[in-house]
Amino acid sequence: MFGDHDSFYGNDSLLAEVDDIEKKYLQDKNKNIKVAGEIIIGNQSGIHQKKQDNFSNSENTVVLKADKEDAFQMNENDTVDSNQELTESILDDLPSSQLLYFEKMRELSSGSRISPVSERRNKCVNFSLDEIRSPSFCPDTEHRNRPTDFSSESKCDLFKTETLKDHLKSAMTGNAKAQTLQVSKTKQLKEAVLSEEICVARKTIESSSVDIGPFYGLPSKVKDLFRQFRGIEMLYEWQHDCLMLESLQQRKNLIYSLPTSGGKTLVAEIIILQELLCRQKDVLMILPYVAIVQEKVRGLSSFGIELGFLVEEYAGSKGRFPPIKRRIKKSLYIATIEKGHALVNSLIETERIDDLGLVVVDELHMLGEGSRGATLEITLAKILYTSKNTQIIGMSATLNNVGDLQKFLQAEYYTNNFRPVELKEYVKIRDSIYAVDSKTENGFTFSRLLNFKYSSNLEKADPDHIIALVTEVIPKYSCLIFCPTKKNCENVASMLCKYLKKEFRAHREKEKQDLIKNLENIGNGSVCPILKQTVPFGIAYHHSGLTNDERKSIEEAYSTGVLCLLACTATLAAGVNLPARRVILRAPYVANDFLKKNQYKQMIGRAGRAGIDSAGESILIVQEKDKHLVQDLVNSPLENCYSSLLLELTKGMQSLLLSLVGLKIAVTHEEVNNFMCSTLLGIQQQLLSKEKSLSEIIKDGLENLIEKGLLKGRICEKDHNSECTLTITPLGKATYKGSIDLAYCNLLYRELKKGLEGLILESNLHLLYLATPYDMTSNCSPDWMIYLKQFNQLSAAEQKVVDIVGVPESFITKKASGQAIRKNVDSAVVNRLYLSFVLYTLLKETNIWSVSEKFNMSRGYVQNLLNSAASFASCVLRFSEELEEFWVYKALLTELTKKLTYCVKTELIPLMEVAGVLEVRAKQLYDAGYKTLAHLANANPETLVKVIEHLSRSQAKQIVSSAKMLLSEKAEALQEEVEELLKVPTDIPGTC
Repeated sequence: MFGDHDSFYGNDSLLAEVDDIEKKYLQDKNKNIKVAGEIIIGNQSGIHQKKQDNFSNSENTVVLKADKEDAFQMNENDTVDSNQELTESILDDLPSSQLLYFEKMRELSSGSRISPVSERRNKCVNFSLDEIRSPSFCPDTEHRNRPTDFSSESKCDLFKTETLKDHLKSAMTGNAKAQTLQVSKTKQLKEAVLSEEICVARKTIESSSVDIGPFYGLPSKVKDLFRQFRGIEMLYEWQHDCLMLESLQQRKNLIYSLPTSGGKTLVAEIIILQELLCRQKDVLMILPYVAIVQEKVRGLSSFGIELGFLVEEYAGSKGRFPPIKRRIKKSLYIATIEKGHALVNSLIETERIDDLGLVVVDELHMLGEGSRGATLEITLAKILYTSKNTQIIGMSATLNNVGDLQKFLQAEYYTNNFRPVELKEYVKIRDSIYAVDSKTENGFTFSRLLNFKYSSNLEKADPDHIIALVTEVIPKYSCLIFCPTKKNCENVASMLCKYLKKEFRAHREKEKQDLIKNLENIGNGSVCPILKQTVPFGIAYHHSGLTNDERKSIEEAYSTGVLCLLACTATLAAGVNLPARRVILRAPYVANDFLKKNQYKQMIGRAGRAGIDSAGESILIVQEKDKHLVQDLVNSPLENCYSSLLLELTKGMQSLLLSLVGLKIAVTHEEVNNFMCSTLLGIQQQLLSKEKSLSEIIKDGLENLIEKGLLKGRICEKDHNSECTLTITPLGKATYKGSIDLAYCNLLYRELKKGLEGLILESNLHLLYLATPYDMTSNCSPDWMIYLKQFNQLSAAEQKVVDIVGVPESFITKKASGQAIRKNVDSAVVNRLYLSFVLYTLLKETNIWSVSEKFNMSRGYVQNLLNSAASFASCVLRFSEELEEFWVYKALLTELTKKLTYCVKTELIPLMEVAGVLEVRAKQLYDAGYKTLAHLANANPETLVKVIEHLSRSQAKQIVSSAKMLLSEKAEALQEEVEELLKVPTDIPGTC
């Protein structure tokens, strides 16, 4: 190691060289160099052209800025002075830890000639190896956890009084004794730069400075990651303007609204990363559907791995309440509306709501949509009331009465009509196409006649000329046809295939054959006959009748261009992002209801793919009888957003009142009144509650909860004494913590109590009955012959379960034979038991196709039942945990929830825990030797692409990133548990 010498003490040449370097450094001490508040390396193409005067355009240029007026450039390839060359030549021979140490000493020795901005940055960087590996660490923040702190003035002075030679001797002695770390210098330095940039960005944001550093207050690595993972080279001008808003700099709440496909999500993601990395706070992102949550978890896991934060999924049965309190890494919770509400409740209860620095809500207009809107309003109202430090960002493409929402969220408003691709709106009446033009009297301007020759037979089969409209774009471009019903989707797809030319089959033929094989694998040999007929033409249907695996395969095939046309229902418009060159609306209806403006805007918003199409087109097919209604539709404003708290009584108002008392947010009538005035309902009360005042509605709601045994106490108009304070009962607490609908909480309690008297555990049937969702029973119509057949296949013990829940064998037999029934049997119980039979068969066979055939149900309905049962089972589990008498259910329901969530063989469950890995993919991975989460987290994406059929490179990378994120989460959780166990209590008896 030391050449011919026993130690570095004997190597005078090395130490002499170090002395020379130190002297030359001291000679440079009086040089004046203006050091940047920000460093921008490379081509900052992520910022819009309009703002390029602040950024460098050269790949090989470093720009150092002191302020907007004072900047100079220096080419990286230019010759540097000999002192620097000599320094680098010696440093190249040193171990990496000594190199980092030397860099630290160089900074300290040059402290007198460093600008205040750079000095602040130097204080922020800690070059301890442990902290370099954690890019989110910055010792100069409120989250200081480590004893080492180089920002201390006294320690800096101490370093300056000793010579560099002495320090280097000391450091080299330490390194000689220490075990050599197998970490490359390049990697360490890169991570050190990232750590430094994060700290600078954090300090900049904390000071609310207008000058926000490398990439909107974030490390330049973030910009590189957006380019690498998303292919985003530039931000749109509106995105830059929005991120530079003074209201955002001051951390005010913000609502922003742009047309669909305008790039709203990217702005939200940059704000999220600022919160996680710079302010070191947790973030909650609320999305409307499970599929979108899973897509976002997959998409952001890669960023979490690279930047050192955790991404946690809260959807369906997934999610931990309260979440683990992380000591170092921060968490991004991505949640559905319901899970987001439960998460916020748990943070308020554990007094951790201030850990939540930011809440982002996508599709904010859903505030006005039924029970889910009520839940979203409750969640946001609680955050606003209990935390003054949590910022709320809401975004939507369809907002009208923004003033009410601004008052509710205490928010600023930003809007822009920008679309990356121009949207041209048309309507078709008979064989004429009209452009939508609000300037004309009737709203339409004639555009053209359809140029397609129809035979008399074809005219009968396709009176709406759909074939003429689609053949103008497919197969070269993509097309979506929105249909009013699921059946209509299938009919349209079938009709198109009958009359399209055979040349359509040749387009990407092999890939379409592969898709059919994949669909056959999903159905264990079965494939939908309609899809088998349509896929060779590049056409498929997309609605809730598909299984999760089928839907995912069809979406992937459409995204890659294998499928060029989807006949779909309105749910696709609000779901995953699947844009098209042309969007056709089959009719201005959703089921039997006339189209709303919000729905219309969401559907046509799918037209035009950024970076692919120069323009997007929407064509609404209109019958003569609907012409005037459509004229009103296209020229009318968007619908207003109104509170749903009164419309949804048990899931709205009563649920809110119960949790307010349970969480001790408001425990008197007066306090509840004060809270309610800050809700959207409170702002809109004169519009929505004309018959009764809000105070009377609240009083009625509280009295109802007392009658149900969920609250205790008296209601007083004025809180003059403690007797008027309300408290929650154990049943009430279990209800709100389990997110149980108040309409069913007493029934659930009685059934669980009855189960304790004789719970039959020979099979899962009894437990499954208790976990079958109540709200699905009303839509169930049993086939009585199937009901009887399934009953007869049960064992004696299982038949006893049927009797215990209250469905006599004689009832089922008489129903099946068509005999009259004299004895009254609760139809809700009968239907619920029938659904339990479906779930029981499903867990045994783990095949949705065979079960749907056995019970004569659509496979999509069976899939939805399974998803709902998994979610409800997790709710019943949390309900049981709050009631000591139900302790026995905890272990039983924990296992049942896992079985319902995945519904596969046990060995596949670890793989299916990874976001985006469904059953077919899990089987492929398992068969290829990837049998555990660790296998998947350490897999090479390139190898996965080779060994797994129909897996693209981007999908492989997402799967590996998601697996790494999940593994990291589990490891962090265990580490937190270990640290908690080893923490020395502060209140040990006998200690001072």
